[in-house]
Amino acid sequence: MWLLATLAIWILISGLDDLFVTLVFWFAGRKEIAWPSDAELAKVPERRIAILVPLWNEHRVIGQMLERNLSVLRYSNYDVFAGVYPNDEPTIRAVTEASRLHPRVHPVHCPQPGPTSKGDCLNWIYRGMQEFEERFGVRFEVITTHDAEDLIHPDSLRHLNWFSRDYDMVQIPVLPLPTGVHEITHGIYCDEFAEFQSKDIPVRQRLGGFLPSNGVATGFGRAALERLAARRQGQIFDRHCLTEDYETGYRLHAMGCSQLFVPLRFDSGIPLATREYFPRKLRAAIRQRSRWVAGIALQGWERHGWRGPWRQLYWFWRDRKGLVGNLLAPLTNVLFLYGGIHTRFGRAAAPLPPVPHWLVYCCVIILGVTLIQMSMRIWCCARVYGWMFAAAAPLRMLWGNVVNGAATLGALRQFWKARRQQRNLPWLKTDHVYPSQISPDQSRQPVGQILVKMRCVSLEELEQALKSRPPGLRIGEYLIYSQRITEENLYQALSSQSGIPLGMPELAELNPSVTRMFPAEIARRSKVIPYRVSAGELHVLTVELPSSQIVRELVSFCKLGVRFRLVRPAEFETLARKCWPQPP
Repeated sequence: MWLLATLAIWILISGLDDLFVTLVFWFAGRKEIAWPSDAELAKVPERRIAILVPLWNEHRVIGQMLERNLSVLRYSNYDVFAGVYPNDEPTIRAVTEASRLHPRVHPVHCPQPGPTSKGDCLNWIYRGMQEFEERFGVRFEVITTHDAEDLIHPDSLRHLNWFSRDYDMVQIPVLPLPTGVHEITHGIYCDEFAEFQSKDIPVRQRLGGFLPSNGVATGFGRAALERLAARRQGQIFDRHCLTEDYETGYRLHAMGCSQLFVPLRFDSGIPLATREYFPRKLRAAIRQRSRWVAGIALQGWERHGWRGPWRQLYWFWRDRKGLVGNLLAPLTNVLFLYGGIHTRFGRAAAPLPPVPHWLVYCCVIILGVTLIQMSMRIWCCARVYGWMFAAAAPLRMLWGNVVNGAATLGALRQFWKARRQQRNLPWLKTDHVYPSQISPDQSRQPVGQILVKMRCVSLEELEQALKSRPPGLRIGEYLIYSQRITEENLYQALSSQSGIPLGMPELAELNPSVTRMFPAEIARRSKVIPYRVSAGELHVLTVELPSSQIVRELVSFCKLGVRFRLVRPAEFETLARKCWPQPP
């Protein structure tokens, strides 16, 4: 009975803590920021932005990530610095090739063999950026970080540029890409990030707590980073911390730097956020989460203790209470299951001992708090992923208790083993994947809205065209037919919508033997022309956005990853006549 009582008291305290955050979210006054219009974003001068991308064994995804993001970003004054290790030759080749195709991509070579740590790699990338500044006489005013699996929102840099005028650190929301309900492990990330970005972080900011960086899509003012470097012997990011992003956010706040979490907003149902796939398998999820627990809870406790203003101590408590809660949650699940089975089948055979009245009341309160919190999570999840996906959140929460419990045990084991051996914790890097095709519910806006943002048509012209176009004719085709836009406008919008780069490759890249890799009949029907193989991927020209069916069909023929490139119909036909014999 004492075990049940102790467990109930802990769950009640933790639950009331979570309920407090929920009540603040709903009933406390919300500090609204002045949200810029599209016209205001276009008018503000573009400050120079550096994107830092640390890499280790990312050759399978980095080329596609750079190609996609560079083709969709609606910003011109930026450069990408990609950090590579000397013992990672495939990634070096992939980044070097990307830099040859895109002048704004710059490889930065870390001097030591990898992997060291993400913080160490970022520090070397920052030094490489400084050398670039000295060599070309430029200065980057905003620094942002991204990973090799990120799908950056097209307006992300424009919002960083806007808000970083007033804040030293700006965090753009980060959300997992949607997956099916059957992918229960990845669904845990969808639930937790939707709730965290919708509720917890805004409340944290409202109550004056420090803002932990998400590690990606974080924009830092240059002056703030230089102040931080001056206090850390030139090291901006902590190279010994597994969660250098969390550490950086805390240290900037402690220095008095202003921080902003950009509220989660939707444009035509699409969130303004960086999207990515998180681990979709159990082992990978436990590995990643054990790093988070070790870095945030254990290393944070070790480095900062419980010192600081009371507001920060409260957030330390919330960040670290998982050390206990994650271990007790699976036990709670087991006791709940045992109680249900005993009540249904075993009451007469082995009655349970009497329970004190106060404990009964405690359990009733816990049940009420749990139902409120569960409803809150479902609502947050539904905002991003829809009600059908959100309805399964209660089942995913039970599975999440198991995953978090295993991750916490792993973090404790790794931490105490490292301290016993007097060495630093190893960097448990996550293996990344990149979507071969981006579905409409992930990041695509309707092409008409993109044309409006490009100022090719007005909103009134678009609405009139949508009403008057003939059935079966796509809006882009109709706008060309009615001479509202050019073919060039349409293909620029399609490239921005899909993340597929636009334009014919260099003639030196065309490999005649590769162009005949597919049967001519399939190539004509699918309107694709393969033109080269690089880094285990087949590069394919296409005149239309490829469907999932076409992607599957092409992969079945070549067994390689497929990367597409958009070309205009006239360019496609000219090349097709050279590659395929004319049909009789």
